[in-house]
Amino acid sequence: MHQHHKPSSCYLCPLCGAPLPLKPSTKSYICENNHHFDLAKEGYLNLLPVQHKRSGEPGDSKQMMQARREFLEAGYYEPMAKTVAMMLKASQPTHLLDLGCGEGYYSRKIEAHCSNLMMLHGVDIAKFAIRAAAQKQPNARFIVASSNRLPYADQYFDFVLRVFAPSNDDELRRILKPSGLLLTVTPGPRHLWQLKELIYAEVREHALENVVPQGFERIDTQRVSYKISPIPQQRIALLQMTPFAWRANESAQQAIKDADQLDIETDFILTLAIKTAH
Repeated sequence: MHQHHKPSSCYLCPLCGAPLPLKPSTKSYICENNHHFDLAKEGYLNLLPVQHKRSGEPGDSKQMMQARREFLEAGYYEPMAKTVAMMLKASQPTHLLDLGCGEGYYSRKIEAHCSNLMMLHGVDIAKFAIRAAAQKQPNARFIVASSNRLPYADQYFDFVLRVFAPSNDDELRRILKPSGLLLTVTPGPRHLWQLKELIYAEVREHALENVVPQGFERIDTQRVSYKISPIPQQRIALLQMTPFAWRANESAQQAIKDADQLDIETDFILTLAIKTAH
């Protein structure tokens, strides 16, 4: 029995929206309308009802997940992850949500760098990613759900982290407490420039996304950029993590693999915003 699954209704039933508490001394979450959700043996909760799935296995493919895992575990994004943890630590949140957490890489980095007084939650639509995250980090609470319908109680979180993940502005506003914080990581202008040079005839700088949703105010921005030199198969893993992977034909992929020594720029923009009253 996981001690950290105390009876609390931080969850909402994904079928009817009622609070979803843990039934005492069981592993079942049951709402007042008797909808049941059981903790998986790995300790995560699947709150993505079949009727909300657009495909059999929503989220990134297993192959993409594998590629991302190998790349991240090799530490190439560690400096950015550390900056995220430090920005977060400064605000000492009690309930943190890692939105689109995948296999929990950033959640684990946060746990390693911050005190464990914080309750860490992670959500992703890919079940096998959540299963892996839950196995690696038993002190966090992971669920399978869509970021468009987050089954969390209103104003439950004081901090939401969003690293390269889609989100729904209304849902972000709903689940964050008044003055709650949102930390968003997006690609900077020069992100992965050298990979793009091998794919596109003409490379343009990434347009900066306006990542501050309505009802939030930007309070801090940090830019983290440095060079990485991944080995050939990890360059391909990195490519597979990008939205422009589908533009890379076989000869571009071959060129990325064959490049002698490829130093690739990383460029991240970290934007911290606060939820405002109105």
